[in-house]
Amino acid sequence: MTYELSANGAAAAGDPGDVRKWKEELTASPYRSYLYSYPHKTAYSELERPIPLSGMWKDEPAETFFLYMHIPFCGARCGFCNLFTLPDKRQSAHEQYVDALERQARQWALLVKHKPFARFAIGGGTPTLLAPALLKRLFAIAGDTMGLDSSQASISVEASPETVTEERLHILKENRVDRVSMGIQSFVESEAAAIYRPQMPEEAERAAELLKQFAFPILNLDLIYGLPGQTLDSWMYSLGRAISYKPEEIFIYPLYTREHTIVKPEQIRQSGADNRLVFYEAARSRLLAEGYAQYSMRRFARSGAFAGKSLLPYGCQEEGMVGLGCGARSYTRSVHYASQYGVSRSATASIIADYVAAERYDTANYGFVLNESEQKRRFLLKAILHVEGLPVADYAQRFGSEVLDDHPELQLLLDSGLGLLQDDILQLTDEGLAYSDAIGDWLISPEVRQRMEGFVLA
Repeated sequence: MTYELSANGAAAAGDPGDVRKWKEELTASPYRSYLYSYPHKTAYSELERPIPLSGMWKDEPAETFFLYMHIPFCGARCGFCNLFTLPDKRQSAHEQYVDALERQARQWALLVKHKPFARFAIGGGTPTLLAPALLKRLFAIAGDTMGLDSSQASISVEASPETVTEERLHILKENRVDRVSMGIQSFVESEAAAIYRPQMPEEAERAAELLKQFAFPILNLDLIYGLPGQTLDSWMYSLGRAISYKPEEIFIYPLYTREHTIVKPEQIRQSGADNRLVFYEAARSRLLAEGYAQYSMRRFARSGAFAGKSLLPYGCQEEGMVGLGCGARSYTRSVHYASQYGVSRSATASIIADYVAAERYDTANYGFVLNESEQKRRFLLKAILHVEGLPVADYAQRFGSEVLDDHPELQLLLDSGLGLLQDDILQLTDEGLAYSDAIGDWLISPEVRQRMEGFVLA
């Protein structure tokens, strides 16, 4: 039998020799792209015609929604960052932006209030860069304007060490935040400097200690492995420092660079051998030994964290995401849309200026319309890259077809030992999880890949 690899046009037969060759090719390049959503934002483009949001959200079948606010400001752009964010500490710019976000919220609230929010997250950028009064306004917009009930929604906020203050943390506590996620990346000063991150180890330690004192139900710390000049010893030192604070979650990210980031791809190569897989395996072993469970290639968490709330259910496929703010993406079942995407300072500043100046936010103009094939692929990808895997019955119930019939190339995962089908759940093995980024990239459809490769980043 021949399995067409719909992600890249290659093919491999089902005999052991061809499966082995396919696996060798896949695992030879473990770090291709981080597919945290599908389709990727670089597959977005101007829609053929603006789509009114009213009908789109009225017909959205998700039982609950996810409210997201994007704050596209930070103190400085890190060398690895290709997110939609602008280094800008001016309070006047922040105030104008929050004014626009509230204006957008008033218009969107009428469209989405027919279903409750099960999740609320504020990301960026660095939301805690905002002055305390503006930070309070975000929660007021969520509750008073959008109708968020904080007693039944999980609430998460991103932070960076230099913005963690008692005043801001009191605001988060008062608004029933369940999870604070802080990017540290490294506790080693030279490594932070190598990625243009103005962060002293003492500042990271201070912020982590203060967060522990406030005892949020979930504290997450982010670290990056594969930094220029990083050794296995220094990587394990940073991991050990993070573990010492006993956070409920630790996310470990391989360093990714792009031609448009400050740190360039060749700087990874110039620093010697690419040891990211070695660093991942060492960190995984340490975290499992410390009592953390693995939920994806990146996420490790302790069990038992409880926010003291009766949370509404929300599906892992992340449909019904209402994204407020410039740079936020919104997901309905058939349409993903956002503002335009840029990374350079000039492009990002221009896109934010257009957002702030706008009076109406009631149409989708830029995004991706998902046909049934892409909806199926998204449903698969959003499940299989997590430890829980994909219950094949859920796929069949949703689409009326079998996942292995729709995606016969998945048999290669099973035959190669990177995946397994057990108790009617399709999931990656431990080895497969280590190659999640390669597997996710391999499963991108030819149509989405073509749009990604044709994307010109400003």
